Amino acid sequence: MSFDKLQPVIKQMDMSDEMQREVIEVSRSAIDKSSTDQQIASYIKDELRAKYHGTWHCIVGRNFGSYVTHETKHYIYFYIGQLAIMLFKTG
Repeated sequence: MSFDKLQPVIKQMDMSDEMQREVIEVSRSAIDKSSTDQQIASYIKDELRAKYHGTWHCIVGRNFGSYVTHETKHYIYFYIGQLAIMLFKTG
C-alpha cells in the first residue's frame, strides 16, 4: 500500500492545524522521494527550516524512544503506516 493512502495517526501534538497539515504533506513527499529513514528526516527538517526558520529536529524510524524539549506550538509525533516521525523546533 502506498504511504499517500495511509491515514496518519497522531500520537502527540503541540502545533497549529495548518502546520500539522503541512508537516504531514511534507512527510509524505519525503517518504516518496527518499530511500532511507535518515534521508526522510533530513528532507522534512530542511523543508520546515526553509519555511519556518530556526532549529528543527526530525527523528524517523520504526522503533525509538525519546524525551525532548521544544518550542511551544512546534512539536508533532505521528505514524504513517509503521513509520514513526517526530518533528520539533528548539530555540
